[in-house]
Amino acid sequence: MPHPTTTSLSPAHPLALAAGTSPDDAYGAFEAYAATRGLTLYPHQEEAALAILGGEHVVLATPTGSGKSLVAIAAHAAALARGARTFYTAPVKALVSEKFFDLAAVFGAANVGMVTGDVAINPGAPIICCTAEILSAQTLRGQLGATPASTENDADLVVVADEFHFYADPQRGAAWQIPLLDLPGAQFVLLSATLGDMSAITTDLTRRTGRESQLITNTERPVPLTFSYSLEPLTEVITELLTTHRAPVYVVHFTQAAALERAQALTSVPVTTKPQREAIAQALAGERFAGGFGTTLSRLLRLGIGVHHAGMLPRYRRLVERLVQAGHLRVVCGTDTLGVGVNMPIRTVVFTGLTKYDGVRQRHLSAREFHQIAGRAGRAGFDTMGDVVVQAPEHVVENAKALAKAGDDERKRRKIVRKKAPEGQVNWTDKTFERLRDSEPEALTSQFHVTHAMVLGILARPGDPVQRLTDLVLGSHEPDRPADPHLRRAVGIYRSLRSAGLVQHTPRQYVREGEPTVTLEADMPDDFALNSPLSPFALASLELLDPEKEPFALALDVVSVIEATTPGPRPVLMAQQHASRGEAIGQMKADGLEYEERMELLEEITYPQPLAELLEGAMAIYAKANPWVTDSEIQPKSVVREMIETGMTFSELVSRYQVARSEGVVLRYLTDVYRSMRQIIPAERRSSEVEDVVTWLGEVVRQVDSSLLSEWEALAGAETDAADGLTDDEVAAAERRFGDSEAPPPFTANERALRTAVRGAAFRRVELLARDRYADLGALDGDDGWDPQRWADAIAPYWQEYDEIATDGAARSASLLLVEPEGRTWHVTQILDDPAGDHDWRLQLDVDLDACDAASEVVVRIVSLGPA
Repeated sequence: MPHPTTTSLSPAHPLALAAGTSPDDAYGAFEAYAATRGLTLYPHQEEAALAILGGEHVVLATPTGSGKSLVAIAAHAAALARGARTFYTAPVKALVSEKFFDLAAVFGAANVGMVTGDVAINPGAPIICCTAEILSAQTLRGQLGATPASTENDADLVVVADEFHFYADPQRGAAWQIPLLDLPGAQFVLLSATLGDMSAITTDLTRRTGRESQLITNTERPVPLTFSYSLEPLTEVITELLTTHRAPVYVVHFTQAAALERAQALTSVPVTTKPQREAIAQALAGERFAGGFGTTLSRLLRLGIGVHHAGMLPRYRRLVERLVQAGHLRVVCGTDTLGVGVNMPIRTVVFTGLTKYDGVRQRHLSAREFHQIAGRAGRAGFDTMGDVVVQAPEHVVENAKALAKAGDDERKRRKIVRKKAPEGQVNWTDKTFERLRDSEPEALTSQFHVTHAMVLGILARPGDPVQRLTDLVLGSHEPDRPADPHLRRAVGIYRSLRSAGLVQHTPRQYVREGEPTVTLEADMPDDFALNSPLSPFALASLELLDPEKEPFALALDVVSVIEATTPGPRPVLMAQQHASRGEAIGQMKADGLEYEERMELLEEITYPQPLAELLEGAMAIYAKANPWVTDSEIQPKSVVREMIETGMTFSELVSRYQVARSEGVVLRYLTDVYRSMRQIIPAERRSSEVEDVVTWLGEVVRQVDSSLLSEWEALAGAETDAADGLTDDEVAAAERRFGDSEAPPPFTANERALRTAVRGAAFRRVELLARDRYADLGALDGDDGWDPQRWADAIAPYWQEYDEIATDGAARSASLLLVEPEGRTWHVTQILDDPAGDHDWRLQLDVDLDACDAASEVVVRIVSLGPA
């Protein structure tokens, strides 16, 4: 890897140091930079910066708010000063992109790049922001050599690993470990507030690289914390915190439902004064709130109460964070996800419990989890103290209240029937609280595991892959075992690759000295495991679709292929399964089936899975030639497809399946499907019908919350337009598009997307007519006078003449939908496809474009239903 060239753009970037800058001069520049920002370096920051400039590894395990980000900037500056390259890694893409913009402002846009599974901006820059998985993949493939000819990762690098406690994450921890194992030329700066005992890792780093390691920990918090265990009712605790000037308060819950329920319960508490509510109303001017959860959130915010969890739309989460930063919200009810990438200054943290369900079982919080959340209390530079309050279990609080009411009267105290913990629940006590409070975070545990991507990466690298893989596995941080399961896994993967003809083994006697006996016979795409591992399968599966199929039906099948290779969204799938089983139960009862038989048959009913048989068969064949796909699994589903087929809007989807608390999860899924359709579908498969779907889906996502697409498109646009590096102005423009309050264009601005939405709305009514679902039709159009009875009366003459209304691909043909624009109104005619092909029955609708813009979704009014 050639040495990067630093571009010092202007005096505005004094830390864009030229290679060859002395350590003393580099430290002076860093100190001056901090001073210009009004910062005086803490002793641990000085110690860390000097150790980095001295070439040592640094493990900075200091509390939240102690300035670890400033030390990271010192590491980047030190790397530039000695002509080295530097990588900043983080666990989530949102934090990576945020840091990309931050570092571009400090070091100059030409000196900073970003690489994720979606985009690569200025990838040759001396400072690269990326996820841990990206650096891990480059390490495995040997792409970090000192020269282009090098077969080892021997380049002079500085790796800044933020939130390094993700090393212990069961799913992703291996990506944080691999660079430690195979970057002998690197200097590591590992950052986290909750690392625990790091002696084993630092000893191993020094052994591998020859660099000394500095462990900087046990630093006093800039804002000390007080801890207390409360036996008072939670509402009273929060009221006291508010009246004693200890707001803003973050109330930690362990389910999203509990967070929202608590927020709504607090509406009876005087959280804010009238002037504060007026200031909030002014801050919310111009913000968009959709129906459902959006309406609830708007009401709560105006009372000074926030809600924050991963299931919310990103724009709602960011709005809550902005309001807290501005001092408007005094209470935020959220989940235990308060951590990575969340910028919310909090005075007091209140735990509603000390147990959580981790997906397998209910358990006590670990010391790391407790301190990771508790550490958010206390605002550096503002508070002199932060508070952490742990609430006793509800039954303990009620018992304490009863005892207090009884006073010193022993007779009354003996009569109290003490409540017990709920059956089957893991309980906690003041002893649990004291143990967590006084414990250091647990030592990080290795989560190393072997995958197809790991083996393929090593196989694609020059040298002996067998020896490399053996060294990597045996040299990992896993405990020694008599029979190493990781070696067995590696051998199993090798055998599957060899069976697929991807790997060639040549006996040693036929191989020249120095050449490997195992070679990779296939060219692997550089990013096959970095974005969506099933994307190649999706591309191959598109070839299985019948090109002679009616174009719109074929477009729906294309959607189904993409959906099957896109994970999630579980809340919708479970709701679909519940709805399917509900319908089946009704039918089975009508058919006279006994209870036991109904229950047995019910187990076989799941959510809709279009193309399941085709895709599962194709996967079995594809996996034989491409065994790495066995690390992932397809999941046929119909979420986007159902929205298209039934004409559902996003809000109708959320309402129908009652997933308002998880609408952010649903939107992320729609965004992922949209991205995949844009990236994967080849030109020859992009019919006008497919393009209509892509355009419509993009508009759906944009109208609900533009931030997810704005970030991706802004960065993707930068990737395309500025491959050799962005200017400062380009970075600023991209950042504004990503971070500004969303103001999407009017819903009707994109005529292609509007036509697709209108087509879906019209055909949704046709499908309901075909199934005699008059109650559902009345729910859609009852406000316009079309109640269930009117629908039934209008269609009755049709049923006297025909037996069915077709809803197949031909019935959805564009030729059966007529649109006549007239000013800001569209007159729409949906022709019903009858068995005789007469096509004389028509459903006529009007579309008010202004009403569509106001609602940010298609709004139709039924005009008539009958023969022409």
